[in-house]
Amino acid sequence: MFVDELVKQPGLWSSDDLEAGIVVSSRVRLARNLKGAAFPGWAKDDERLRLSETIRQACAAVPTLKRGTFLDMGEMEKVDKDVLTERHLISRELAVMGAGSGVILRHDNNVAIMVNEEDHLRMQVISPGMSLRELWTEMDDLDTALSEHLDYAFSPRLGYLTACPSNVGTGLRVSVMLHLTGLRLLNEIEPVVKGLDKIGLAVRGVLGEGSDAEGNIFQVSNQATLGESETEIVDLLGKVGNELVQHERNARARLLQDRLSFVQDYVGRALGIMTHACLLSSGEVTDLVAAVRFGVELGMVKKVAPSELNEIMLLTQPGHLQKLYGRVINPEERDELRAQLVKKRIASCELVD
Repeated sequence: MFVDELVKQPGLWSSDDLEAGIVVSSRVRLARNLKGAAFPGWAKDDERLRLSETIRQACAAVPTLKRGTFLDMGEMEKVDKDVLTERHLISRELAVMGAGSGVILRHDNNVAIMVNEEDHLRMQVISPGMSLRELWTEMDDLDTALSEHLDYAFSPRLGYLTACPSNVGTGLRVSVMLHLTGLRLLNEIEPVVKGLDKIGLAVRGVLGEGSDAEGNIFQVSNQATLGESETEIVDLLGKVGNELVQHERNARARLLQDRLSFVQDYVGRALGIMTHACLLSSGEVTDLVAAVRFGVELGMVKKVAPSELNEIMLLTQPGHLQKLYGRVINPEERDELRAQLVKKRIASCELVD
């Protein structure tokens, strides 16, 4: 029932603020483990269940989480797990786990605490647009509140101990998700990625490590968690994120000045396919919606809001589409139903002459 209601709610990219459109979302994540307990990958079933209950009780004692919901991976259907993954509330790794693993969602779904994924706790705070400092303050308060009820695994020399050595230290991962179509169309993404790698930042697709940048949406995050303070990491990602926004704006300005017909064709083709296609995969829809959103942001497309495009992108993902129709649907039929949904939702959309 919870996931059924979740499908009706807007996703991360719900803002109609075109100025903020380049930054899709900001996220702050902390990894924490409990002192004296085996990491989830090494823990036996009975210990995982015990740890899960301990964490649930601790979260219930935190005022901001009292109205939260716990979802047990061992009790959930695959389609419901798909919905949570598509909304970036759980990882693909957690989705394949069973009893003893789960997620605690705050009532507004902006805070998600994965239980017994790679670490005992993977806490994330996420919101649309660029808001890293605000998110870090919120995460720091949540971490402090939970530490009053949980005894974290901590080394005076290394910092917080984690299952993966790359997270040891602060246990902090900070990321911004950006829509960089202008840089992609100008073939300038590769040097940007190389430049970010040189300063210790990772660039990935929408679903994180190993995923493609569908819809020209890129996730930029820190790689080092040891040797830098939390505020230094947050400030670095904020600075880099703002610089990337400026680079993208400059790229869009150059495209409009020097390659206007190319951009009009790119946007027009996407809208044409969405209007007339009989079969569409979820990956195709993501790319097409991003192209049309690019047109909206540049004033080339009217009678559709960015939030409406975001809804199309979400509802056409496999999990959301099946929840929308209330049944399990095979991939071939999903492609047909997806095209029908897109065609209906985009019917009033128009290109500006």
